[in-house]
Amino acid sequence: MIDKTDLLNLSPEAKREHYHKVRMARKKTQIDAAIARADTEKGLLLVITGNGKGKSTSAFGMVGRALGHGKKIGVCQFIKSRTDTGEEAFFGQQENCEWHVLGDGFTWDTQDRSSDIATSERGWQVATKMLTDPSYDLVILDELTYLLSYDYLDKDAVLNTLSERPEMQHVVVTGRSAIAELRELADTVSDVKDEKHAYKSGIKAQKGIDF
Repeated sequence: MIDKTDLLNLSPEAKREHYHKVRMARKKTQIDAAIARADTEKGLLLVITGNGKGKSTSAFGMVGRALGHGKKIGVCQFIKSRTDTGEEAFFGQQENCEWHVLGDGFTWDTQDRSSDIATSERGWQVATKMLTDPSYDLVILDELTYLLSYDYLDKDAVLNTLSERPEMQHVVVTGRSAIAELRELADTVSDVKDEKHAYKSGIKAQKGIDF
């Protein structure tokens, strides 16, 4: 340690270096202690919600990460109906990734509530098979939040299935307006917000960036 007399004799640059080292040493002690306390291992439920761009993109980033570790992944895309996205083209051909597009399009396109409910129920049956199968290490439920906030699916049945999934299975739920009960059940909740969005300036969705 440098005593106060020696510290006064240091150059400005040396003082900055000294204080930086002190701050980082203190931070390392705090982080090491936090890591030591985090000794529980379990399957996580992550909810990525909010009005901002990047919710599904974040989930698919975890797909790539899990594949890198040799994990088995299941992807269920609710609401969306397009099958020309870059992520499906890439991940759908990976051996350990099972990909399902389960929607008929956004609700303002279909304009048919009874049809949307029937489609949602069929899609949830596919998801339920994954959520009860311990061979799936990671399950992505893309846009599931809409099916709950619009009451397309029985809320309690969905939450119970998520609660009773295999112990080490990770699940990521995406979409706007995640209901309070889902947020409460989750281990991690991220609320994505827009500061700026190209679409609001009249710029169309770009291949490789938006789909």
